[in-house]
Amino acid sequence: MEPRISVITLGVTDLPRAIRFYRDGLAFPTKAADDAPIAFFETTGTRFALYPLDKLAEDISPETPRTRGAFSGITLSHNVRARTEVAQVLALAESAGGKILKPAQDVFWGGHSGYFCDPDGHHWEVAWNPHFPLAEDGTLLIS
Repeated sequence: MEPRISVITLGVTDLPRAIRFYRDGLAFPTKAADDAPIAFFETTGTRFALYPLDKLAEDISPETPRTRGAFSGITLSHNVRARTEVAQVLALAESAGGKILKPAQDVFWGGHSGYFCDPDGHHWEVAWNPHFPLAEDGTLLIS
């Protein structure tokens, strides 16, 4: 198997609301309209998708639970180029309808980060890491 993640799909309870949050609020590029049955977003490297939670669970198995817990144990990360961008992105997420879980702050590993959750409760970290810069195209460089 080649080490690659092609698409990350989030199961959401209100697809039009989720599309508006990511498309209009966070400016993720997509061709999806509010009434789309699924939304794909063009992100650097990995693609990002939204799909109704009940249909995603059904696709996995008829026995898959159709509800989400408070914390799934998974976070998505958005790395930024400058320390000051962490607070800016968190503010953008909050103004789009997200909830700030941890405000921007210096962290033990030498960077600066904070967390928000989207309207469906998916957890996002916004981080500036001086040890892992971003390439010109936005790819995270892990040395």
